[in-house]
Amino acid sequence: MFKKVCLVIGLAFAGSTFAQDATCVANAAEKKLAGAAKNSFLKKCEKDAAAKCEIASKEKKLAGAAKSSFSKKCMKDAVGA
Repeated sequence: MFKKVCLVIGLAFAGSTFAQDATCVANAAEKKLAGAAKNSFLKKCEKDAAAKCEIASKEKKLAGAAKSSFSKKCMKDAVGA
């Protein structure tokens, strides 16, 4: 029972950590980037987001479909639309 409570609390904090970060698209718009500068910024931001999502999935010890689903959602949340 204690492990389940700790897991739920841990996931809540992990989710809120990613939610607090602004998306890559929002950051680019805030900085008023355009053209090659915007493309370069988004490429680097997506690469950094992918690394963060990979670390998070390893911390949660996810594998297979669960890892794929988590990574897809994590990237969507980090990059934005």
